[in-house]
Amino acid sequence: MKCLVIIPAYNEEENIVRVVENLKNNYPMYDYVVINDGSADSTAKICRKYGYELVDLPVNLGLAGAFQTGLKYAYRKGYDYAIQFDADGQHRPEFIAPMLDKIQEGYDIVIASRFVTEKKPHSLRMLGSNLISAAMKLTTGHRVKDPTSGMRLFNKKMIAEFALNMNYGPEPDTISYLLKQGATIAEVQAKMDERIAGESYLNMTKSMMYMLRMLLSILFIQNFRKRREVKVS
Repeated sequence: MKCLVIIPAYNEEENIVRVVENLKNNYPMYDYVVINDGSADSTAKICRKYGYELVDLPVNLGLAGAFQTGLKYAYRKGYDYAIQFDADGQHRPEFIAPMLDKIQEGYDIVIASRFVTEKKPHSLRMLGSNLISAAMKLTTGHRVKDPTSGMRLFNKKMIAEFALNMNYGPEPDTISYLLKQGATIAEVQAKMDERIAGESYLNMTKSMMYMLRMLLSILFIQNFRKRREVKVS
């Protein structure tokens, strides 16, 4: 059983060493690769200095392009599972093991969810999360309690799906689309840490636009999406 931790990184020079060293020193059973997404800072230089596994994109492709690059890497290397893992230190690797346990029950995707056993706090951001959950429930019949969690584990079939099809971003609208295509999804309870250093690209305005874009995509745009059938050997 081979599991790859995919770490898309854009301008994460203040966090990347802490994130990768934690994986290397405390979780050596998992392989990893850093996808430097055309960072303008020293992210790639630091990775080369420390000898990290690195795919260095020459331009910024955005999260979707960076993550799909990671899944193409996983597909070509023959990994059984691949997990999306933030470079800012918010995701905690101790939850990879229970996610792997869960996916081996026969699921295609397992999400590290903050809200399986815990309630969502009251905030504008959580209101947006609830609206996305409701839209996914309405269009797929399946409720995802933490649709915006970025820590997601994919099986071999889903690795091929992302690697060989175009425009598969690791976002709630793609998860909704895959549910409609028959993918099976589960969630396991997890905790997320706060970003210690650097700045998130999502401010309040961008967060609101993101939520609106996800809602429109889930409710309308995904109905017109075309998919190429992928066979996994």
